[in-house]
Amino acid sequence: MSNKALQAVRGMNDLLPDAVVLWQRIEETARMVFSSYGYREIRFPLVEKTELYARAIGQVTDIVEKEMYTFADRNGESLTLRPEGTAGCVRAGIENGLFYNQVQRLWYAGPMFRHERPQKGRYRQFHQIGVETYGMEGPDIDAELILLTARLWRALKLDHLSLQINSLGTPECRTRYRQELVAYLESRRDALDEDSLRRLSTNPLRILDSKNPSMEAVISQAPRLLEYLDEASSAHFGQLQKYLDQAGLSYQVNPRLVRGLDYYTRTVFEWVSDKLGAQGTACAGGRYDGLVEQLGGKPTPAVGFALGLDRLVELVDQQALSPPATLHAYISVSGQGAEAQGLRLAESLRDVGLKAQLHCGGGSLKSQLKKADQSGAVYALLLDSAKSVIEIKPLRTQEPQQALPLDDVGHYLTARLLNI
Repeated sequence: MSNKALQAVRGMNDLLPDAVVLWQRIEETARMVFSSYGYREIRFPLVEKTELYARAIGQVTDIVEKEMYTFADRNGESLTLRPEGTAGCVRAGIENGLFYNQVQRLWYAGPMFRHERPQKGRYRQFHQIGVETYGMEGPDIDAELILLTARLWRALKLDHLSLQINSLGTPECRTRYRQELVAYLESRRDALDEDSLRRLSTNPLRILDSKNPSMEAVISQAPRLLEYLDEASSAHFGQLQKYLDQAGLSYQVNPRLVRGLDYYTRTVFEWVSDKLGAQGTACAGGRYDGLVEQLGGKPTPAVGFALGLDRLVELVDQQALSPPATLHAYISVSGQGAEAQGLRLAESLRDVGLKAQLHCGGGSLKSQLKKADQSGAVYALLLDSAKSVIEIKPLRTQEPQQALPLDDVGHYLTARLLNI
């Protein structure tokens, strides 16, 4: 066996404690926003039967054809690490009877897995927060989801995300449109790149989403899907735009926005940023009214979105905002029996809701104060068993140092750290 140090799997990254603080802040903000709209959390497995994704996402999509982590278990059953969340959420809803004659507003968070070429903003283990709604077919719930995402951006102080929307209509609309699109693209076959030629016979709508500059002229002259919408889909999309207009939310209708999964119908949308390089989409979603039935449930309208947490963390990190304090007090100890006093003090501070860390392992006062500063604590508490008071040393402000009796320390810190 080699003694060479082991490394993480390519494209699957560690999240170290300093980074986790920012991740937790974003996750908690999202949780608060979702709760304010009446959404409830659901959790489902990381591993599903491969058939679920083949039926939901589509056999000829890049995800199913090339990107899934699929393996046979000891019983010979084909299993797959989840590459996205919607299929698993629908499976869980059907299996547990969540959809029948019910309306559901759900959200989830966790890692997803795709075997892609790793690059900034696109990893083989990536993290998503997803929001799914079931049982509502009108454009009002589409609008609510979009407004929810806009509120999340405000809560995170992100002001450079722009909204793009489109409608894919019904499957029947897309069938008619696909025939026209393929005929058009075949007439310009010599201008198509290798990727577009491959998709021409499998998933031609994805050609519209090509990022290859050499394809720009071909795509710009292609037939527009919006011109092939049926009356009901056109009315649905028009009403969605009215709702967004009335809410004062700016957006761009992007007729090339198609999304990469086969199950989408009618509304699709993306929030994009120019701060993310090539991977500019931070959040994307839309309607999938036929998916529940496709996976064995009763016909159920559905709409949702997923946001890339890795990319959202990058956007928030670019703002260079001061992170919230993760620790209120760091307790240094010196003198005989000080460790026991420190344990009691730390527990008493935690009892009143403060976050306190006790120095363990000995060391000089100088070294303990250095660790107190490195901990990110707001205050260092200097406990000397030979003294009857605790020295309270501010580490982040210019306040004067205080000396207080042990029993007064909790009240003093609570009064100052109430909003931290």
